[in-house]
Amino acid sequence: MSVEHEFDYDLLVLGAGPGGYSAAFRAADLGLKTVLVERYGTLGGVCLNVGCIPSKALLHVAAASEEAMHLQKAGFDFVKPKIDLDKLRSYKDGVVAKLTGGLAGMARARKVEVVRGLGSFSGPNGMDVVDSAGATRNLSFAQAIVAAGSQASTLPFLPNDSRIVDSTGALALRFIPQRMLVIGGGIIGLEMATVYSALGSRITIAELGPHLMPGPDRDLVKVWEKLNAPRFDRILLQTAVSAASADEAGITVTYSTGESECFDLVLVATGRVPNGHKIGAQNAGIVVDERGFIPVDTERRTNAPHIFAIGDIVGQPMLAHKAVHEAHAAAEAAAGMEGGFEPKQIPSVAYTDPEIAWTGKTEEQCKAAGLRVTKAVFPWMASGRAVANGRDEGFTKLLFDEESQCIVGGGIVGTHAGDLIGEICLAVETARTAAEIGHTIHPHPTLCESVGLAAEVFRGVCTDLPTQRKRS
Repeated sequence: MSVEHEFDYDLLVLGAGPGGYSAAFRAADLGLKTVLVERYGTLGGVCLNVGCIPSKALLHVAAASEEAMHLQKAGFDFVKPKIDLDKLRSYKDGVVAKLTGGLAGMARARKVEVVRGLGSFSGPNGMDVVDSAGATRNLSFAQAIVAAGSQASTLPFLPNDSRIVDSTGALALRFIPQRMLVIGGGIIGLEMATVYSALGSRITIAELGPHLMPGPDRDLVKVWEKLNAPRFDRILLQTAVSAASADEAGITVTYSTGESECFDLVLVATGRVPNGHKIGAQNAGIVVDERGFIPVDTERRTNAPHIFAIGDIVGQPMLAHKAVHEAHAAAEAAAGMEGGFEPKQIPSVAYTDPEIAWTGKTEEQCKAAGLRVTKAVFPWMASGRAVANGRDEGFTKLLFDEESQCIVGGGIVGTHAGDLIGEICLAVETARTAAEIGHTIHPHPTLCESVGLAAEVFRGVCTDLPTQRKRS
């Protein structure tokens, strides 16, 4: 579907995060002359440069360090580790560089032109790109995909001080604070709390809501809370930070309760805001709601039918893997193919220790929707592999529709939960029954067999647990 007249490009993609580069690469594979506009020096967006990837590199190191200390029970006694922050930063940056370099090579191989600069629509088929030197280049396009992402939300009353950081600043690892406050008890804040705790910091969490980590069912989170209680000096729920001041001693914050405390580092992890109001959308006639999100249909088309939008900028969940699948749907639609983005499940993972992963419907969502489901839980205390690993605190939970006995959701809490959730994703997406999951032979002894065993629990035929009532 090449347009070789009137416009410079068949397709322009704004933003080179996981959604943006995936859209550009898929479009190029389908024969479209494609340009990728990116404001930063490397491809990969927030996720690869200052988000998912560097945080997971640090979480890997933190987990390995803490696991070594846990081996004391097995007869291996390690001394307290000596931390070289320069080497740790170098390791993290090397992981990022390896992946961003690979993306640049794939863009060249696909003949995707990359234009560096800040892009803003100048009209329905035009975009102005301002580079770092202030020079403006106008690009014309037949179609466009907006993948401009989101940015960390801020608290306007906080002072401008280098000891108050968002997730990007926390990943810079400038120093190891003795006392650290995390404002916001969501996944991003708790993952970074895990890293800094492993480095030796004492952590306080201030969360505006009634509980930590909204999203997964509470039974999953309770396992994490019990194991992680020693990490925290305080967990303040239904507590806002109302004021803050900076001096040589540190950052003094005042809570909504009136109490004040001083910290060496404050991480603001209160969510992310879409960039819909920062791309000149009005010049292209694109509707953007008051929060900055762009409404789209199943093909990810905006109200302007030749312009698509994907990723964080179209709404929750703000996850890289969702953006990639949206990117493929949008690129294929732009190339004239039929399809769309209508998944039955989108998984989420908290890469804390233990990890929490869930997909499909949660128990709370089933209850709100009036869907009659039965919960089947296989405790990892009955898993030979989990016990051998010394990490049997977790469990695997599956939710089955009472009438059809098809799986509608599931969750896992425990080590490597994010790696294990994939089987449940596939089962929900393809509407597998408890019998089909249970009859699938899983390797033993592994953590993944807990999925099959949970399905057997639902059917009442699990021989790894005490006798249950058999389901007809």
